[in-house]
Amino acid sequence: MNNEQLESLELELLFKALDEKYDYDFRKYAPESARRRVRQRVREEGLSSISQLMHKVLHEEDAAEALLKQLSINVTEMFRDPMFYQSIRKHVLPWLKQLGHFKIWHAGCATGQEPYSMAIMLKEAGIYEHARIYATDFNNAALEVAKNGIYSLRDMQTYSTNYLVAGGQHSLSDYYYANYDAALIDADLKKNILFSNHNLAKDAGLNDIQLIVCRNVIIYFDHDLQHNVLQTFTNNLSEGGYLCLGSHESLQLTGHQKDYETIDAEQRIFRKIS
Repeated sequence: MNNEQLESLELELLFKALDEKYDYDFRKYAPESARRRVRQRVREEGLSSISQLMHKVLHEEDAAEALLKQLSINVTEMFRDPMFYQSIRKHVLPWLKQLGHFKIWHAGCATGQEPYSMAIMLKEAGIYEHARIYATDFNNAALEVAKNGIYSLRDMQTYSTNYLVAGGQHSLSDYYYANYDAALIDADLKKNILFSNHNLAKDAGLNDIQLIVCRNVIIYFDHDLQHNVLQTFTNNLSEGGYLCLGSHESLQLTGHQKDYETIDAEQRIFRKIS
């Protein structure tokens, strides 16, 4: 057995251990991405092998939490990819306005910036009071940040630019309180958002959803898990509901393209037709 084969075996055993002890299953994540993140954790722990890392995460919860954080995808910001939000304003919000009450699922919400962005858009459209936003992630540390809604004031400069390009109608500062170097999201934006733990790799979906946003998450899954997650979304999305994926994600070759019409190919916005 050469070194690469040995490392693959170690990685397989590590993920089996994580699943059995902590109930987190990474075995269907894209192999190279997962391998790269685990190698980085090995280096940061000052270890020499994945086997040593496995021993540590099985006996030290702090080490396990650090690895889970490394494996989760938390790259996000408010109004990330502003043209996406422009497209949501144009294509999706008019339909939601007709529904009265509706439900939105942000799957893989990370530290919460995108659900709060959606809440701001809904508020400016006059329909936030009719919304229920479910924001889910498997990373409890990220969810805690999301629930608190406290972000770097320095980051708010970037977020403010995004907001204006996305078609913001006021100033982003209207939606948070500045305190020294931190920004606290207005409590009024939080009241219709439920942050909760959910693992796309193994948990059931949420029922009767009108808009699902899951951007730049399934790109890190292998083909089988991508198919399963998209099947969950399709099963739980109401007819005529919208599915939003990331800029590097597609329904092509997943078997689900027949279930949707493309609303905005560039921004990866699709509408369920069956």
